[in-house]
Amino acid sequence: MKIWLDGELRDAEGARVSVLDHGLTVGDGIFETLRTVDGRAFALTRHLDRLRSSARGLGLPDPDLDEVRRACTAVLEANPVALGRLRITYTGGLSPLGSDRGEAAPTLVVALGEAPRRPDTTAVVTVPWTRNERGALAGLKSTSYGENVVALARARAAGASEALFGNTVGQLCEGTGSNVFVALDGVLHTPPLSSGCLAGITRALTVEWTGAKETDLPLDVLEHADEIFLTSTLRDVQAVTRIDGRQLGDAPGPLTAEAMRVFAERAAADFDPRC
Repeated sequence: MKIWLDGELRDAEGARVSVLDHGLTVGDGIFETLRTVDGRAFALTRHLDRLRSSARGLGLPDPDLDEVRRACTAVLEANPVALGRLRITYTGGLSPLGSDRGEAAPTLVVALGEAPRRPDTTAVVTVPWTRNERGALAGLKSTSYGENVVALARARAAGASEALFGNTVGQLCEGTGSNVFVALDGVLHTPPLSSGCLAGITRALTVEWTGAKETDLPLDVLEHADEIFLTSTLRDVQAVTRIDGRQLGDAPGPLTAEAMRVFAERAAADFDPRC
């Protein structure tokens, strides 16, 4: 495997980041994950725009997006896979121990691994912890992922693939690595960005392509929604057929199935849909 690290391709064994990198010591970094198909990265422009937005939100210097594009191209060419997960990581770089940043340039890593094809349906659980919609990292694609690791471990222990959070005011927010949509009386809804959820790329495209509404929703909407589905880079649109102890069915519902169809068709027709 070839990995891009700070300006060049390196063998995986030789790609090393300092133990004093701020991304390691305090989670001072951001990242993007992109789906790749036969050497092409889906929605690259949107992901790079969000990378820059996350950097500004965290107070990091703007990444050189031309360099990031070159890095992605180099990694994709060096590691041919049919279906892959491309990860861009951008951190605060070498810094003193503690929260203060140093004077070194940020660290840029781009790596690619194979990704399995996701099933059409999945199970999810809700968790007792909350997203802070007013927190400094709300809506940023930060490497500070400890909360997600803990919540996802609980989901896995319950036989589910994802955990869903409410926010501090009891509204539905998001999953550990996904956005959530619900169908109510024939209409699709998803929490607004003000809920604290990530501005998911797949979420935004699904809203645009299906006409779903951005709506403040109580967390307990999950107890009576007609249909529920998740969106994310590697899930695209994935139906939820079980949440906690509630079985919604064995297959995607009609609105979910239509969203899956529309997303697949539109994504295939335009591999880099612009804003």
